[in-house]
Amino acid sequence: MKFELKDDYIELYKLLKVMDLVDSGAQAKLIIGDGYVKRNGETEFRKRAKIIAGDTIQVADAIIEVYA
Repeated sequence: MKFELKDDYIELYKLLKVMDLVDSGAQAKLIIGDGYVKRNGETEFRKRAKIIAGDTIQVADAIIEVYA
């Protein structure tokens, strides 16, 4: 999947919600906190991590490529 960034960044939990990988922001925060999300190949635990163009986010089999 690809996500086009409209601003300088998007917070990680919001990206998961926008991409319909979760039903709510609370659910997004839970899976991030439990270590199920990788950013550029490394586990990301920060729910409000600023995702920028060039980042790759992975949740289970879903991979999101962020571009500007």
